[in-house]
Amino acid sequence: MSLTSSTATGDMPLPLRDPDPHTYGDYRGWPDDERFELIDGAAYAMAPAPTRQHQRLVGELFRVIADALEDGDCEVNVAPFDVRLPDADEADDRIASVVQPDISVVCDPGKLDDKGCRGAPDWIVEVLSPRTAGHDQVRKLALYERHRVREYWLVHPVDLVVTIYRLERDGYGRPTVQELTGQSVSSACPAVEVDWAAVLDGVPPVADGA
Repeated sequence: MSLTSSTATGDMPLPLRDPDPHTYGDYRGWPDDERFELIDGAAYAMAPAPTRQHQRLVGELFRVIADALEDGDCEVNVAPFDVRLPDADEADDRIASVVQPDISVVCDPGKLDDKGCRGAPDWIVEVLSPRTAGHDQVRKLALYERHRVREYWLVHPVDLVVTIYRLERDGYGRPTVQELTGQSVSSACPAVEVDWAAVLDGVPPVADGA
């Protein structure tokens, strides 16, 4: 089952807001209808609203994870949800990296506040689309590795595979690539095992001409 119509990566890269460096303090002052992610001070415009199939895939995956974590200590959130990634102990308004992962799981309640999450989540999932694939696979991969996100999943809805990066002592090890069909995949959270067949059952294919 193919969920989207293009496997292109790096097509139509996300534009920069401007050439100036920015912080979370700047970000909080921008209009609510402008969505950006900050990576080392560079403000990248978020892609237009994703496809229905992308949203359904994120929603089905979120539901599976939320159900599995219901009685545990970990919390799962779905975008838009700000994850602030400080380089040290700087004040919030001086943080230069703020992202909105499709799905983020945080097991340390001390990292959560009314603004979202401050510090690295334990597990991040991004569902790729043509507009965001390069951003997710290059910039955000490097950012998450540097901030020591324990596990990073890149879900490829066209190829029906998931690429999984797991943190080792010196950074991410060699990624694991697994098919989404007919397999269950364990995550950084022991309570969660994703049954991809069940997830994909809830995601309709793209209609002709979509």
